[in-house]
Amino acid sequence: MHLTPKAAATLAPLLALTLAALGTAGCGGPDDRPHVEGPAPSLTRGAGRPVYVADAAGRPLRRPTNLGITEHTGLFQLSWRNWGRAKAVATGRVSGLWCTTTKCSEDGYPATVELSRLEDRENVAYYTRATVRSAHLPPDQAAELRDARLPVPEP
Repeated sequence: MHLTPKAAATLAPLLALTLAALGTAGCGGPDDRPHVEGPAPSLTRGAGRPVYVADAAGRPLRRPTNLGITEHTGLFQLSWRNWGRAKAVATGRVSGLWCTTTKCSEDGYPATVELSRLEDRENVAYYTRATVRSAHLPPDQAAELRDARLPVPEP
């Protein structure tokens, strides 16, 4: 049986209490009782694990230079800082199908991207939210990209 670190941390105090109860119920001498010290280990979201972001198609990516954030909007020429922390920030360009009606150039618009809300999956973590900011985005796209949900694989 495989337990996630979160499940193991939750079950550790229960296991310690069960073993202590068995020790005091006569299943061994006084020297055979388990000795438990300190608090149960805590899990920091994403700590020490590979961190990914899934693109609009659900593919896991690490520090992507290009990222399809929705089915109609893509980010490219991304340069990341703070990858793997609670918030990863990148500068790059944003473009999309909406560009054909807003007269944006082939290069899209300059943008800042912030990924946040890490969620653990097995032995890795995924960013689950994205915020894209650009002074040039049309209002509809700016609103859609203010708090975009990102796909995350099922546990």
